[in-house]
Amino acid sequence: MDLSVRLGRLTFKNPILVASGTFGYAKEFEGIIELGRVGAIIPKTVTRQARPGNTPPRTIETASGLLNSIGLDNDGIDYFIEHHLPRLSEIPTAIVVNVAGRNYEEFVELAERLGKQSGVAAIELNISCPNVSGGVDFGTNPESTARVVRGARNVCPQPILAKLTPNVTDVVSIAQAAAENGADAVTLVNTFLGMAVNWRTRRPVLGGVTGGLSGPAIKPLALRIVYQVARAVSVAIIGVGGIATMDDVLEFLVAGASAVQIGTANFYDPTVAGRLVEQLPAALAAAGVERPGDLVKSIVVESASR
Repeated sequence: MDLSVRLGRLTFKNPILVASGTFGYAKEFEGIIELGRVGAIIPKTVTRQARPGNTPPRTIETASGLLNSIGLDNDGIDYFIEHHLPRLSEIPTAIVVNVAGRNYEEFVELAERLGKQSGVAAIELNISCPNVSGGVDFGTNPESTARVVRGARNVCPQPILAKLTPNVTDVVSIAQAAAENGADAVTLVNTFLGMAVNWRTRRPVLGGVTGGLSGPAIKPLALRIVYQVARAVSVAIIGVGGIATMDDVLEFLVAGASAVQIGTANFYDPTVAGRLVEQLPAALAAAGVERPGDLVKSIVVESASR
């Protein structure tokens, strides 16, 4: 069975991807799953300079979810290119590099530098992180989204993915701006801004006060956004948010996603991505289709009765 999926100029061997920030630099999962089997690996977000991240505590489990305030802890672009990328390039699957900048110029610089590196299948622009100062600024209105995507597109030959925030009134207009300015696909969605409080101490639980909510709790919200954007935008969609089972994967495909990213589930079940790849052929056969693309955007919505 052909499990490959096509997202504009980008082709993955299957639609099961692992999300940035939940899979480290892949070496952490060696010996747990066969790394080359997943459709793509998206390592931790890379920034221009090294970042120490936010003040601990950085994570807390919530009802059906996880709050995190990591703060894009990473070693910076120079270290990534010299030390992490050579190892990642040896894995027989697509490597999509997620980048975040403090300003427009940094996004463009990161895209340009990575565009010159072999072993990079695509760039994912993280214009949606809620855990750093200014992290969502570039993804909260169509104009700033358009400028960043267009700037990256102009200097980088690789496909561009725009990872969007749900913490806005209208995600559709922002996805349209990304698509119209050169994004090959949009990733929907990053985490929802949330908070945990210890009422006994009268203090927030996270060192960063607020954090991004992910996990099963956000799946219905992410699914709704994928459905809405798929009806309005022609570029491919990568769905992310609470995906942990094959039913979750197929629901996102039917709603309009061409591929999915596994995020929080990697923390509590490190084998999940490999298992989903194994289950995919039988699931597609049971659905009566020959390839994942046959299910994409196949949802049937009956008109409301009057």
